[in-house]
Amino acid sequence: MMKPTTDLCDAHEDKLAAGTLRVLAPVFQSFGKRAMFSGRVRTLKTFEDNSLVKQAVESPGEGRVLVVDGGGSLRCALLGGNLAKAAAQNGWAGVVLNAPVRDANEIDEFDIGVRALATVPMRSQKRGIGEFDVMVNFAGATIKSGDFLYADRDGILVSDEALS
Repeated sequence: MMKPTTDLCDAHEDKLAAGTLRVLAPVFQSFGKRAMFSGRVRTLKTFEDNSLVKQAVESPGEGRVLVVDGGGSLRCALLGGNLAKAAAQNGWAGVVLNAPVRDANEIDEFDIGVRALATVPMRSQKRGIGEFDVMVNFAGATIKSGDFLYADRDGILVSDEALS
């Protein structure tokens, strides 16, 4: 069972000071049945195109968290009900998007944690454009594949190493 992010912050003030533990800015809305989730990060950088989000969530999640930097665009959603269902079925712990979702009520039906900037009804383009496993920077934090992400109602933390 994951400790609350507040307890993790209190227990690891040295890591916060050193920058090896980072707190994401409180800009995200919560979706899905899991209010609290954690896992090793896999990053994806894309813009207004969810082709690679689909590719990722249709692959084995192995308890990981997909972190998608959608450039902060609010024009279209990068995750909807079908992809949230695939992510849950394929063992992803969660998805964090620097972008909106759509089908919010559907997403809330699935056993997955989702954090996104907003909801918007518009779907994304499908051009197959994006890059996996690159360093991304949004919500005031740098995140890379292999980091550990912890999310609950109080916020989102990203750590260079697993926290106990």
